[in-house]
Amino acid sequence: MQILSKRIRELRQERNMTQHELASMLHVHRATVAGYETKDRQPHFDTVVKIADIFEVTTDYLLGRTDEKR
Repeated sequence: MQILSKRIRELRQERNMTQHELASMLHVHRATVAGYETKDRQPHFDTVVKIADIFEVTTDYLLGRTDEKR
């Protein structure tokens, strides 16, 4: 899921958010967020939903099913 990794990183950077800040919001380690962004780790479905909620986008956008954020 290359697009998911790319979009998580882009959305985080657009908000000037660090990996540590996002990790804190998701209740995971910073290294876990780094893994999401480098394709080393895939978030569980419930985590994808949390990420979508944090960045106010749809899960379809995160997963590359649409280019529309909302």
